[in-house]
Amino acid sequence: MLLDVGSLAVMGVTLGAVLGTAAKLLAVPNNPIEEELQNLLPGSQCGQCGFVGCAQYAAALAKGGTPVTLCAPGGKATIEALAKKLGVHADADGHEEVGPRVAFVNEDLCIGCLRCIGECGSDAIVGAPKQLHTVIADACHACGKCFKICPTEAIEMRPIPQTIAAWHWNKPGEHSAH
Repeated sequence: MLLDVGSLAVMGVTLGAVLGTAAKLLAVPNNPIEEELQNLLPGSQCGQCGFVGCAQYAAALAKGGTPVTLCAPGGKATIEALAKKLGVHADADGHEEVGPRVAFVNEDLCIGCLRCIGECGSDAIVGAPKQLHTVIADACHACGKCFKICPTEAIEMRPIPQTIAAWHWNKPGEHSAH
């Protein structure tokens, strides 16, 4: 029995060392600009920019040719930070600050078609076929995909109500979006 345990321990240590060495030798170097740009993005992975997530948008920005004005959840501050980091001019005048929003299902109009559930990337919508659906507000990142695909227009994007749980104190120089 001790021989079995000892041989498993030796195999584990040996394989761990091989995997650790392989990870260092075969590591793909990351572009430091991509990492810095990704840290400037909100990380909501909503896809409103047209990319699968923030990492893909940061990679496209680092390669060049992609506008810095595509990140809707980040707002004007993110657009300005990205433009400053990349050394480009960003025209954020046409960007509308809408503040935090959340999807809401109108119970009278929902037919339970499941289109919104299939489109939701954060699994914030729950429901069953031909049953009423609802949105888990804490999981919703307000990408608006469910709003666009709903055939009965039962989903609307509403501002997050100002409550004690959602309220925050603005930093100096920050303007309220509420």
